[in-house]
Amino acid sequence: MDNIAGHKSSLTWAVHISVVLLVALWLFPTVGLFVSSFRTADQIASSGWWNALFPTEQSLTLRTDSPEEQVQQDGVYVLEGNLFMVEGREAAPISSYGTSSRDISAFAPGEEAELRRGGTITVQENGDYRLVSEEEIAGGRGIRIFVTAEIPPEFTLRNYDTVLGQDVVKRLAIYIAAAAILWGVMRYTLAAQPAIVAQGAPVVGGLVLLILLAATFGLSSGAAEGAQTTDDMGRAFFSTLTVTVPATIIPIVVAAFAAYALAWMDFPGRALLIAFVVGLLVVPLQLALIPLLKLHLAIGIGKGYLGVWLAHTGFGLPLAVYLLRNYMAGLPRDIIENARVDGATEFQIFTKIILPLSFPALASFAIFQFLWTWNDLLVAKVFLIDATGQTTVMTNQIVELLGTRGGNWEILATAAFVSIAVPLVVFFAMQRYLVRGLLAGSVK
Repeated sequence: MDNIAGHKSSLTWAVHISVVLLVALWLFPTVGLFVSSFRTADQIASSGWWNALFPTEQSLTLRTDSPEEQVQQDGVYVLEGNLFMVEGREAAPISSYGTSSRDISAFAPGEEAELRRGGTITVQENGDYRLVSEEEIAGGRGIRIFVTAEIPPEFTLRNYDTVLGQDVVKRLAIYIAAAAILWGVMRYTLAAQPAIVAQGAPVVGGLVLLILLAATFGLSSGAAEGAQTTDDMGRAFFSTLTVTVPATIIPIVVAAFAAYALAWMDFPGRALLIAFVVGLLVVPLQLALIPLLKLHLAIGIGKGYLGVWLAHTGFGLPLAVYLLRNYMAGLPRDIIENARVDGATEFQIFTKIILPLSFPALASFAIFQFLWTWNDLLVAKVFLIDATGQTTVMTNQIVELLGTRGGNWEILATAAFVSIAVPLVVFFAMQRYLVRGLLAGSVK
């Protein structure tokens, strides 16, 4: 009875467990990147992201004040102060300390430690120290003290300042707010238009405004204080947007016209064209990279934005035509025939009836194409070289960061989260159309 339609399968529990496991496998790394992007390098090195809200024990290297601050008391030289204040750090409870890197937990707070240079030092739990020496303390810098302290949770935006540039969060918030206002105005103005226009045009308008604002006024006010470079992620972010938005819109527009013709217009060779489109779905894009690049160079397109837009359009069209054609072919024939009887042209039927009804399928392909172009590295490497002579997209920039900042996990986590933030927003904004668009046309 389990296999009879309408009866609940006894394996439903297995399906639910599988879904939970898949969600967990996706969710935990994503949350980990997000949390780690706001943590300091010391905290990432000392504990996992799941302990980000709790104090952690860290080994710190601090220094005493400069010997110039010493004073003479009762025939001995004394140097006093607070180790945390010297380094400009927030005070934290010290559990142990040492004067050698070989044994950083040799002494408990309040115990007296012998120094190799001569003299003794006593460190208290709050970081206060007293260094006493019978001879004048020499040297140009303070003495190193290794302490183990319980550091409270700390979150910072400095990682984003380093990756994207200083004040990036503030400027990006302003740009997003302006784009959101334009989106709201367009949604209100176009509310009476077909669904494809009322819902799609505001999104495109908002993204275009975001790109224009960033290109005109910049994303940051320069490198963060103390950072040698912003790592070009801000420029790569908008370069990726410049590649992705047109490379998503162009194949949708072309494929929509082609799918309508293959679904509702009779002409010789239509069946062969459909079979040809299905055949193109299994052709690896790697086979076409070099021939297509030679064609671009021969006709003068070169390696630029136009070339990468056309490449993504060509590689995405077979799936787009196949998906949209199946969806449009499943629409009620009576609607099309009634429109033709009423005197509507093919273009009017396409724009006023087919496109609004096909919005779920259009949104489904838009998600796939956007994610594909946003995360692409191979096609960008082959077809795109910008004005700087480099391939400035986020995937390529992250690869370079692995070489230049392979040990800076906080920087890598920030760059990785920046690269997945936009796809997450796009997916969750349009995911309700995904399954509906993929399944429509598959059954009658």
